[in-house]
Amino acid sequence: MAIGKFVSALTLTIVLTACGQKESRQLLTQEDSLAIVQDNLNHRQEVDLFFRDSPNSPFQKDTTIEYAGINWFPVNPHFRGRSVLHRYDNPETVVVFGTKGEERKNLRYGYFEFDVPDETGSSTTIRINAYKFTPYDKRRYELFRNNLSVWFTDKTTGKETYGVGRYVEVGEEHPDPNFVYSIDLNKAYNPYCAYSDMFSCAIPRKEDRINVALRVGEMNYHH
Repeated sequence: MAIGKFVSALTLTIVLTACGQKESRQLLTQEDSLAIVQDNLNHRQEVDLFFRDSPNSPFQKDTTIEYAGINWFPVNPHFRGRSVLHRYDNPETVVVFGTKGEERKNLRYGYFEFDVPDETGSSTTIRINAYKFTPYDKRRYELFRNNLSVWFTDKTTGKETYGVGRYVEVGEEHPDPNFVYSIDLNKAYNPYCAYSDMFSCAIPRKEDRINVALRVGEMNYHH
């Protein structure tokens, strides 16, 4: 099936499903939905190419594992949230453990808040913490000092999705405090430790759990 036809069919299904939901605070036009679906299809192709061919791919660095493709939930435009960054009045340096047991120190900087569909299809508000690197991790701090790191667990964690949790790319903090970020949970991904024991990754803290089954983004990796 051609990508254009696939996108149209997928978007029509999503729009019809959304019409039958009890409530949806995020109103999307068909054009909006098509754009989000196409963007995610492009993103998934890029991810696949990276894992297959890039020398930075964990499957290139660890020759004991073989890439078998990423498992994704279907794209749902209603899982792309929009939010300003709510900075905490007094950002706190907290301990975030790695999967190899090491302690990391990250700045609990703020949070994003937006609506997503819950298990019944109704709209519910979720909050996701945003962290920054600290000088404690000198290498990452020098490279990514202004980056916002977002990770979470939810009701699918350890079942349909990776048992440690998942991450979302946000990028650098915008200088305008009223800037509205797009947080696309369709792009929620597994850290490298999901594929190989060679890597260690940050474990979301208890307060980073979202009490909703987020059937969106990357699923468990089976290899």
